[in-house]
Amino acid sequence: GALPVLLMLATFIGGEGQLYVGALAATALATRGPGLGSGVIALPLVLLVGAGAGALWAGIAAALRVRRGVSEVLSTILLNFIAVLAVAWAVHGPLQEASGAYPQSDSFPELARLAILPGLRRVHAGLVLAVVLPFAVWLLIFRSSAGLRLRSVGLSPDAARYAGVSPERETARVLLISGALAGLAGALEVCGVTGRLFENLASGYGFTAVAVALLARLSPLGVLPAAFFFAALATGSGAMQRVEAVPSVAVQVIERLV
Repeated sequence: GALPVLLMLATFIGGEGQLYVGALAATALATRGPGLGSGVIALPLVLLVGAGAGALWAGIAAALRVRRGVSEVLSTILLNFIAVLAVAWAVHGPLQEASGAYPQSDSFPELARLAILPGLRRVHAGLVLAVVLPFAVWLLIFRSSAGLRLRSVGLSPDAARYAGVSPERETARVLLISGALAGLAGALEVCGVTGRLFENLASGYGFTAVAVALLARLSPLGVLPAAFFFAALATGSGAMQRVEAVPSVAVQVIERLV
């Protein structure tokens, strides 16, 4: 049944907005929330808040789909604009850095930052989650009763309903899971890469995820090599331009051809 992965793909069309909302919620907690307490719980709490915010944002699309039959592709694309503009408003307003010099948030406190992996200069601990989560999604879809219900809906919604499985409930469940993953990605971006929130934080990430999912043949495990391939292209484009004078847009052409 393709419904689970197709809905995750559709949600990642709206994943841009869910990523932004996750980053926004994580930043609000890390820079404006009450004391985070000890370092043991601070970072997990910030990441959980980001994931929860992404799930809630996807939940809007889920509610529209289940209650009104609104296409999740359409609703999530429109919600993207709201999320991006909400971040822009936040960094110009309530979450702007204390100095007011730039439209960005204050730097995250160290206890809300992801550690750099030993022996590496720029790779943070979020890489571990990035490797583990595809296996967790594969187990959910192909090795659990919840995944069986999802796949039954994908194979035949009518037969699933006859067997007592609600297609509407399973659709909402997939959208919420996907939103949580995208929101977690946003929290990882601000906790591990940028260390603060600003406009155009991750422009295009959500749409690149569509290409990654297609190259992976909609396989959760296939996402790992596909994502690594696109990441290598994106990361290497700057070096190619500096060292060999190859325009960085050439990499974008390669991505589109793939």
